[in-house]
Amino acid sequence: MDMTNVNGHSNSSESASSNNGGRLGVLLVGYNGAVSTTYVAGILGVRGGDSVPVGSLAELGELPISGNNGSTVSRPMREALPLADLDGLVFGGWDIRDENLLEATRYADVLESKDVDPVADDLEALRPMPGVFDKRYVKNLEGTHVKTGTRFEQMEALREDIRSFKAEHNLDRVVMIWCASTEVYLELSEIHLSVDAFEKAMREDSDQIAPSMLYAWAAILEGAPFLNGAPNLTVDTPALTKLATEKNVLIAGKDFKTGQTMLKTVLAPMIKVRKLGLDGWFSSNILGNRDGEVLDDPGSFKTKETSKLSVLDTILDKDANPELYGDIHHTVRIFYYPPRGDNKEGWDNIDIFGWLGYPMQIKVNFLCRDSILAAPIVHDLVMFGDLAQRAEMGGVQEWFGFYFKSPMAQHGHAPEHDLFIQLDRLNDALRKIHVKLGAPATAVIDDVKAG
Repeated sequence: MDMTNVNGHSNSSESASSNNGGRLGVLLVGYNGAVSTTYVAGILGVRGGDSVPVGSLAELGELPISGNNGSTVSRPMREALPLADLDGLVFGGWDIRDENLLEATRYADVLESKDVDPVADDLEALRPMPGVFDKRYVKNLEGTHVKTGTRFEQMEALREDIRSFKAEHNLDRVVMIWCASTEVYLELSEIHLSVDAFEKAMREDSDQIAPSMLYAWAAILEGAPFLNGAPNLTVDTPALTKLATEKNVLIAGKDFKTGQTMLKTVLAPMIKVRKLGLDGWFSSNILGNRDGEVLDDPGSFKTKETSKLSVLDTILDKDANPELYGDIHHTVRIFYYPPRGDNKEGWDNIDIFGWLGYPMQIKVNFLCRDSILAAPIVHDLVMFGDLAQRAEMGGVQEWFGFYFKSPMAQHGHAPEHDLFIQLDRLNDALRKIHVKLGAPATAVIDDVKAG
């Protein structure tokens, strides 16, 4: 299907808007993983006119904006915003396994041959740079394509990778996004509290610095937005937040909101606005991909569990409604089950109560495809993250919470989990960017004011 039919515009280089910022590099950590390969193969298919980017707000969504006469109109995102041109995207990244993306895509076994074969030559030409790996942080994987040296030396090597990638492909800018595995649970320590302490710890090769933090530090120093798709601590630390703010580089995270948690951020607001009570919410998942294998380790699972458990407390606000939500039993379980592969299945049993305290139940069985739901999130974060960086929106960006299970918040703010409030905040930020950067040169749009 031609993208003109999807978005009402062409993605050809000749029709690209003059204010879309030039050529954009997309650097993926976990380049050979299921999420990255599904995303890259999908975009290559969309560029070739063979696929439709279902699930992407950047490509299929509309932005409500205010016209000159005070009315509100909705315009396709690519008409309202100078998003990077799809044909100008250049993909690169790191992995701890050395295989080309065609081999990795087939190993992930997410996409069928009809979606892989048309882009096979392009995928075969892509190969990862050696990754940063510490088995203490991902105990169920082995790294064979890895960098050596102290943590500071590895971070400097990542910086050099970014500079070389930009120079080799004549890129104007890059975005980095973590699509790799969940690291073991890590709590804040003294070395995470200041920029100086963190840099000193890198030089001393402290094992309290996770690999993901080195990628984020390198990205920030090179002016590349960093988006964290896993529940790792990573940029959600005072040191990295401070550095990003000082350098005016965008950071956001954490943990892609795909299956079960996405449903919670829809169902929990319904329970709240109808003033129904909640006794308990039992969630279980089975999945058999590499993510499931990693989460079979208790340390990595604790990181994921902490992310998934945070949703209900914030949405329901038990302090304001103790009679409804004061004693909720919230349980999350994840089971590694290899026969299921990337086709994750989530079961939810929700015990609610209504008028006069009478009990009721809601049961949800969501048979989803993990990487199929994550790929459009990756694309939107790349598109909107790059756009926001061009609008000089550095530091923590709360409005990206729409895409994350455990959204980062600025100091003193509580994270918002309600999906529809998150969407309003996303649109508010995009409207402000529209005002600052303008619409694409090829689009004809009414003048707007910030929402």
